[in-house]
Amino acid sequence: MTHQNTAVTGALDTVSKSHWKSHHPVAGYTKEMSVIDGNIIHTWVEVNDEQNIVLDFMDSELLQLVLTESDLLNKQFHILFDLSHISSITFGYKQAITNLIFNWSPILGVVGFYNIADSMRIIVDTFAAIAPEPICVILAETYEKAIEYTIAFKRGKHASMEYCSEKILADHALKKRFLEAIARISWLDMLDEQITTPPPDHHYYQFFKAIDSLRSDLIAREAKKESELQLLKQDFEHRITQMVIKINAQTEVNKKSSRDMENEIAALTKRIESRDMELTKLTTVITDNKRRLRDLLDQIGSLEIEPGVKSTITNYCLNLIDKAVIDKQPDIELRRSDSLFLSTLQKKFPNLSSRELRISLLVKLNYDTSQIASSIGLSTRGIESIRYRIHKKLGLGKHQSIKSFFSELPIPF
Repeated sequence: MTHQNTAVTGALDTVSKSHWKSHHPVAGYTKEMSVIDGNIIHTWVEVNDEQNIVLDFMDSELLQLVLTESDLLNKQFHILFDLSHISSITFGYKQAITNLIFNWSPILGVVGFYNIADSMRIIVDTFAAIAPEPICVILAETYEKAIEYTIAFKRGKHASMEYCSEKILADHALKKRFLEAIARISWLDMLDEQITTPPPDHHYYQFFKAIDSLRSDLIAREAKKESELQLLKQDFEHRITQMVIKINAQTEVNKKSSRDMENEIAALTKRIESRDMELTKLTTVITDNKRRLRDLLDQIGSLEIEPGVKSTITNYCLNLIDKAVIDKQPDIELRRSDSLFLSTLQKKFPNLSSRELRISLLVKLNYDTSQIASSIGLSTRGIESIRYRIHKKLGLGKHQSIKSFFSELPIPF
C-alpha cells in the first residue's frame, strides 16, 4: 500500500523501522507507524485480502515507542490516521483517542484523518467536535491533502482553514455542539454537563431537547443503579454482621461447652481420687485381715483340738483368704483417656449410676465378670444383673455388645 505522494512529500524526510508495528491476530490487521518531516506520526493498518476491519484498541505503547525513539517526548508532534479499510472502531478505541487529544494537549498539534468511510464519518466528526481548542482536527479526503494541511499548520497558516475545528458557519457550529454533547454523554460519561439548546423556534431545537432528555434519563438510571447498589451493599453488610454475631455466639457456646467438659473431668477425677483413697484404705484393711487370718491359722494349727473341728476351722479360714478381694483386685488406676470416657458416657447417659459407670469402665478395660465382681465386692450373678440394666439404659439391641459399643464411642480430646 502506498501512503505518500512524491509530488507532495518528495522533500519530506520519512523514517520507518521494522519494529514500529503491532499485530492484531484476532481483529485481522497489523498497525504500523512512521515519522514524516521530523514530527508527523503517520499510522495505518495492513489487512489481509483487503477486508474491512474494526479497530479494537489504540496501541498507545507503540506510539510511546515511536515518540521515544524519534526524540519527540515533551515536544510538539502531529498524528495522521489512514482510515482505509476501517469500517468502525470499538468503544475502547474511542476512549483511547479521547485520552490522546486531552492528555497530550498542548503538545499535540494536528490530529488528522483521511480516507474516511461513510460509516466512520460521524465518529471522526465527533472527535473534531470535542477536541480542545489548541488542537487542530483535520478531516481530509486523501493522504496528500492531510499532509498539505498539516505542513500548513506547522507553518502557522491554520487560522483561516475550513478543515480545522474553529466555528465557521452557524450550522457547522451547531453540528459541532450537537456532536460534542453526544460525546460528553457517551464517551466521557459527563452527564452533569448541561446541554445548550438553540432557541425553541430553531429547526434543530427538538434534536437538542431529545439529547438533553436522554441525558436526564441516564442520570436517573445511574441514580437508580446507585440506590440499588447501596441497598445491596447494606444487605451484604447486614448479612456479614449477622454471620459474625453467629460465629461469635457459637465460639462462646463452644468455650462454655469446653469449660463444662473440663469441670466434669475435674469433678470425675476428684471422685476417682476419692474412690482410690477409699480403695487404698479398704485394701489396707483386707491385707491386714488376711495377715490376721494367716496368724489365726498358725495358732489353730498349734492347738490340740478334735481333728474334724480343726479341719473345719482351717478350711473356713482358707476360704476367707481365697475370697479376699485383695487377691483378685484388678489394677484400676485411671488414665486421662479413662476419665474422658467416663465424662463422655455420663454426659450422654446421665441416668447411669456411679456403680454402673465404674462397671462400664471395667468392661471397656477388658475385665471379665469374675474380676469385676471381685473388684466391686458383688457376686457374679449380681454383676450380670447390673450389666443387663446398663444394656437397657444404653438403648442397645438384644444382640448388640456393650463392650463393642464402648469401643466405638467417640471420645473428644
